[in-house]
Amino acid sequence: MPSTHDWINNPLDVVEGMFAASQSNPKSGWEAKVVEFFKDRLKEKDAHTWVPSLNDVPLHYLKPNSLVKFRCLIQDMFDPEFFMGAYETVDPSTNAKVLRCGRYKDVTECGVDFNSRNTVTAERQTFYCVPIPGENPWVKESYACSSQARVVPSTSYAPTRQKRSYEEDDMDDMDTQPQKQREPHSASQGHTEQHGNGDCKRQETEAPSSQTASASHLDLNFPLPGEKGPSCLVKVYEDWDSFKLNDTLEVFGILSVSPALSALADEKDASSSILDPTESMETAEEQRVHSPPASLVPRLHMLYARPLPHNNPLLPSATLEDNSAFLSSTLSEMASVRAELLTYLTHVLLGDALAAEYLILHLISNVYARRDVLPLGKFAMNLSGCPAAALYTQRFYQIIQQLVPSSFYLGMSLQNMNQMRLVPKKDYVANRLVSGALQLARNTFLFLDETHLEQGQLDTTGVRNVTALGNLISWQKVDYDFNYHQMEFPCNINVLIASEGRSLLPSDCQIHLQSQVSPPNMEEYLSNIQLHPQTSSQLNKFRIYLSVARQLDYSISDEMTKSVEDDFVDMRKDDPQSVSAEDLHRMLVVARLLSLSLGQTSLTRDSWLRAKHIDMLRRSRMEQHQCVNGNEP
Repeated sequence: MPSTHDWINNPLDVVEGMFAASQSNPKSGWEAKVVEFFKDRLKEKDAHTWVPSLNDVPLHYLKPNSLVKFRCLIQDMFDPEFFMGAYETVDPSTNAKVLRCGRYKDVTECGVDFNSRNTVTAERQTFYCVPIPGENPWVKESYACSSQARVVPSTSYAPTRQKRSYEEDDMDDMDTQPQKQREPHSASQGHTEQHGNGDCKRQETEAPSSQTASASHLDLNFPLPGEKGPSCLVKVYEDWDSFKLNDTLEVFGILSVSPALSALADEKDASSSILDPTESMETAEEQRVHSPPASLVPRLHMLYARPLPHNNPLLPSATLEDNSAFLSSTLSEMASVRAELLTYLTHVLLGDALAAEYLILHLISNVYARRDVLPLGKFAMNLSGCPAAALYTQRFYQIIQQLVPSSFYLGMSLQNMNQMRLVPKKDYVANRLVSGALQLARNTFLFLDETHLEQGQLDTTGVRNVTALGNLISWQKVDYDFNYHQMEFPCNINVLIASEGRSLLPSDCQIHLQSQVSPPNMEEYLSNIQLHPQTSSQLNKFRIYLSVARQLDYSISDEMTKSVEDDFVDMRKDDPQSVSAEDLHRMLVVARLLSLSLGQTSLTRDSWLRAKHIDMLRRSRMEQHQCVNGNEP
């Protein structure tokens, strides 16, 4: 079985074997052969499911120096570091010299000959990676359930032991020394919440009390408050320029939790006050933040990383074009699943079928291109008229949370706006990017609840936060704060604003909720409607539908383009002010999303007429509910 293969349990044996074979031919390109070897193995049927995941398995269940995977977001990127790619060791008893490989390791063997001419200094990059922010429980459970990796807890682990359980046991027979010539600039790391996957359930694993205490002084630096999970320092050896901040990846690499790294960090802490500035350019703050114990922040030496176009475990991991059978099967059911979803969301939205129609369009919207500064395809929605009482918006969010892979609820109370850190900020003292709640992965659903607004004054932070939300909605970008300047980072976030009146934030489409039912007990009404885990097959159909619709390609034929232009001219004939260019743009976006929601990849005349019709209904409703302050619909 693949789980017993040495390339999973002992990947360093493969690396060292190829390194040794290359000595007779130094130009053999053995490094590329190593990467190709693991890529080929992972392409074998279901092979990737046999690799344990840091997202699912507690760290103490994983064997050091084994192959693991990690589904993550690149939260920060650090300066390159130097390491000994090859070095020579000397046996003190025989004076025999052995050339060793330093790649994919954090420590060297004992007895390094630092004067050897065979020493090769190499360079690698370090990324600080966190679990995908806002990933919903059903996603984590599905990934854990699909894993076929079988792991057992380390025999040296016990909840009452000190934080370096297996490290202490290995100390007696370990004879190593730190390999790095300069410790990487690593962001801080927090406590871990990891999950066993043997019975397809996420199991909470209590950390040793000393480990919890050790983690408590570290700033977790997760983008979203309350997030838990493992974080890693990912060491990258090739093509690191191809990765960008906020990329979502599945990293396959060699796990390193060497106690020498923790010992090095402890030594730095103890000696920071007497460090010679010529020997270390790091401040004490940098050393504290950048050298977290390996037992809390494992190092992962990347062999291969696969970009994640989505994090929906119900879809094939590759692109839809590479899975034609799955795509054709899904497309054949799109119209029927859409009808079922429309009925479900109509009940959730208190009987309002038009609002449910627009909610589906919003949920499948996606920035598919950028023209200059304009993001094409975005469809931020303001659902006004939401009941402020009975916690309607919170329950509404929980229902959406069951449908989308990643989401975040932000109650726009005065306190949150004035106190939360939404925009990431560069900390030059610790030399790291301090995360903010808007550092999100692409395709995250952001629910802004304006029903929490109350009377009061926004302070400077509050004004900056509201401005940042407005820029995110309008331009799909977040300007990170680098103190002396701002750096623009594009994003692709679905933003829904729930409000009582018209939102103070911009939106691409506002629709006023028109309740058809008035339940005496809103909490009970929504609880009865909400699909529960026992109806997972129905939920899974909706989840697949929404993710597939987002990824479909779309085009407009020249004939349809001419037809739309003629319609626009006709609409303006009687009253040039009735339809603006902005209205036409919105109707084209609605027509695109309407087509994709039906599984159609090109615009038809029927879809265009339907888009015009529902936009007319929406505008008519907005005129009826026009606010007394004169806001335009």
